[in-house]
Amino acid sequence: MSTLSKFHIRAAKLTDVETILQLIYELATYEKEPESAKATPQLLERNLFGDTPVAHALLAVSGTEATPGPPIGLALYFFNFSTWTGRPGLYLEDLYVKPELRGQGIGKALFGELSKVAREKDCARMDWSVLKVCMPSRNTPKWNQPSIDFYEKSLGAKPMSEWLGMRLDEQGIEGLSKFVTK
Repeated sequence: MSTLSKFHIRAAKLTDVETILQLIYELATYEKEPESAKATPQLLERNLFGDTPVAHALLAVSGTEATPGPPIGLALYFFNFSTWTGRPGLYLEDLYVKPELRGQGIGKALFGELSKVAREKDCARMDWSVLKVCMPSRNTPKWNQPSIDFYEKSLGAKPMSEWLGMRLDEQGIEGLSKFVTK
């Protein structure tokens, strides 16, 4: 593991699109699904930095703000809304820290900056998902245990076993069109 003496967290800028894309591909490779990463520079520009951004990104960058080095981590998030609390929530879509730099507080610092954003936006909660089951493309059922341990032990996060994540892909979304009333 490499050691890092200094790093800082900052909001991503339009000029960071290629960097964000690279970190997304590194995350997909880490999760052993590089073929699933479909993001493009154009999609990131539109959806993170367009007229109406639908998501936001924070970057962990080595070095200081005055003398920055290469990016070393990413947090991609968006806002949702809770009907029960009547307030927004922050949903962390992805958190990634380069594997050789884990255990040095970078993930905690990204969460710290996310907490600042959540407080500024009066969010009632912060949610995210973590893979916990063996996927057919993984070799071992516990490949993501370090992430689960980080969330539970380091952050004090509680698993929400009473909820089951559900998803429709593009084909499933298209299939919903049969329910549109005229």
